[in-house]
Amino acid sequence: MKIGELARATGTKVETIRFYEKIGLLPAPERTEGNYRDYSHPHLARLSFVRRARDLGFTLDQVRALLTLADDRDQPCSAVDIVAREHLSQIDRKIADLQSLRRELDGIISQCGHGAISECRIIEALGPSTATH
Repeated sequence: MKIGELARATGTKVETIRFYEKIGLLPAPERTEGNYRDYSHPHLARLSFVRRARDLGFTLDQVRALLTLADDRDQPCSAVDIVAREHLSQIDRKIADLQSLRRELDGIISQCGHGAISECRIIEALGPSTATH
């Protein structure tokens, strides 16, 4: 299949497919006599794997590690588990950070007196701190 067909089949932009080839996540396909990329089912399967991993938030380095592990079926699954648990830990930290941001913003919003902008606690909170002057 041509690159556009692969892009449609996986919901991936053509530029992203070329990027994945460039960084080695997707092997370069054969070329047709007209010099078009000619992708096969293994390309579709590998790109689908990459897309799903990226959708789950894995970094490119983590995807590369997972692909390396997937390519060697004799390795223990515990190696995959380590990568996944590391990623889950990163997600938990991000969630905690977002919850903290939410509490802070909720506190600022709750101070809104619905008056004039000159008295707006939200604008005041976003402005420079008096401690920095």
